[in-house]
Amino acid sequence: KKMAAKPTSDAPKQAIRHFDILVAPGFVLLELASLVEVLRLVNRVCPSPPFTFTYRSLKGGPIASSSDAVVQTEAVPSQPKADYMCVSGNSDPDHPDLSLGRVVSDYTFRGAKVFLLAEAASRYIDEQGTADLATHWENASFLRERGARFEAKLSIATEQGAVVTCAGMEATTDIALAVIGRHVSGPAKMTVADIMLHENIRDFASMQPFSGAKLTATGDSKLDQCIKLMQANIEDPLPINQIVESLHLSNRSLERKFKTFFGTTPNGFYREMRLAKANN
Repeated sequence: KKMAAKPTSDAPKQAIRHFDILVAPGFVLLELASLVEVLRLVNRVCPSPPFTFTYRSLKGGPIASSSDAVVQTEAVPSQPKADYMCVSGNSDPDHPDLSLGRVVSDYTFRGAKVFLLAEAASRYIDEQGTADLATHWENASFLRERGARFEAKLSIATEQGAVVTCAGMEATTDIALAVIGRHVSGPAKMTVADIMLHENIRDFASMQPFSGAKLTATGDSKLDQCIKLMQANIEDPLPINQIVESLHLSNRSLERKFKTFFGTTPNGFYREMRLAKANN
């Protein structure tokens, strides 16, 4: 129901951020599991667990998924204190518990970021009449059939202020990795992706897959190759000079790529990757 995290006395102090994970009867189990596993694994990888979460529903109590798995939930509070609220998609896009305009406002008013997945996103788009927001391509078709005045976007997520609408399904893992990446190091995020066997981390602007086009982990093939070399030589680190020579890059070019994508240097990334592996 609720995962608590307490830093050890010798660990550096780190802000602990809380997720309220909202489900309705018929919720999509894949989306719930994708989010929760990312949070569970990053808590395992980091020296001091940075996240907690609570399962919520509008009225509380046991809630069954579309595949009949049941989670125990607590009712949505009238004055929420979470840093994030995430709402799972649903097998029924017309389920009344997906009409969440007031709940979304309660959370965003108190400073939370709200992530709406798949059917929760399309319901919000439909009721709020908001253009330029993403949802799953099936739900975009559903909105067109209902005579929506605009086209939903087909990227995996769009972020407008405090509300993020998302495609859901397996893209939920990408969204969850992006969110934890705002609070933990790049190597910690990559370690979580590796444990999940999630090879390609997509950003919000990535298009939902229709053609099966091959993606890269970072969107930069040279950066991907560099990270794979680091991962393959985690116990006996390679000198950065040797890595740049094998990639036919300059030190400055590689540093620029790491700074752009991870906000750190290649040496810093490599060091944190080794620490993340040791912690894991």
